[in-house]
Amino acid sequence: MIPRVLIDTAEIPGAFAEGGGQLKLFRRGDEFSIMLGGNELMNSRLSGSEEALATLACARLAGKSGVHIAIGGLGMGFTLRAALHALPADARIVVAELVPSVIAWAEGPMAEIFGDSLSDARLTIAQQDVGVLIDNAEGSFDAILLDVDNGPDGLTRASNDRLYGAIGLARARKALRAGGLLLVWSSGPSPMFTARLKNAGFIVEEQVVRATRSGRGARHIIWVATAP
Repeated sequence: MIPRVLIDTAEIPGAFAEGGGQLKLFRRGDEFSIMLGGNELMNSRLSGSEEALATLACARLAGKSGVHIAIGGLGMGFTLRAALHALPADARIVVAELVPSVIAWAEGPMAEIFGDSLSDARLTIAQQDVGVLIDNAEGSFDAILLDVDNGPDGLTRASNDRLYGAIGLARARKALRAGGLLLVWSSGPSPMFTARLKNAGFIVEEQVVRATRSGRGARHIIWVATAP
C-alpha cells in the first residue's frame, strides 16, 4: 500500500472545529487530499460536483459577453478550471481564498493539478474572505459560486454563517447583476437553506450531483438561485 504523506498544515483564520481549525494537505502517490480534523474536505480523485458548480453556472450564462464571475474558495481548483474551460476569452473570474497556504499549495505541491490555470489572463486571485468581496461588490457579478466550508452547515468558520444567513444572502443578491446567479455547493441537503434562499427573493433550483465525473460516489447538492 502506498503510504499517505503529510505535506503541509495551515491554520484557518477564525476557525472552529475538532482538530483546532487546521487544514492538512496529504499526498498518496498521485492523489492529494485536504483534511480538517477527521473530515476530508476534498480529494483530487473526486472532482465531479465541484466542476458541476461551474458548468451549471456557465451553461446558464452561455451567449453573454463580458461575463464576470466570483468563486468563493480555491480548494484544488476544480471549479476554477471548469469555469475557465467553459467561458469565453472576454470573461473575468475572481477567486477569493482566505487561507494563504491554500494558494501556496496550488502554486507548489499541487501545481501539476492546476496546470497553467493560475496564469490565465482572465483570472484574479484575491487573498481575502469571499464575504468581504461580496460586501464590496454592488451589481458587479453575473454569478457568484460558493464552495466555502462544507456548505450552509459549515465545519470550519463560525463567520461562514454570515454567507448563508439572511443578511449574507441579501448581500449576495445586491452584488449580482439583474438576472444574476448564486450557486452554492453543499455536502448534503438543507431544507432550511432552501427556504432562506426563497425568502431572500431568489428563484431556486436544487441540483443533485455526484462526487465523481463518472456519476458515482456521494450525492452532493448545488443550489442554483436566480436573482429576478
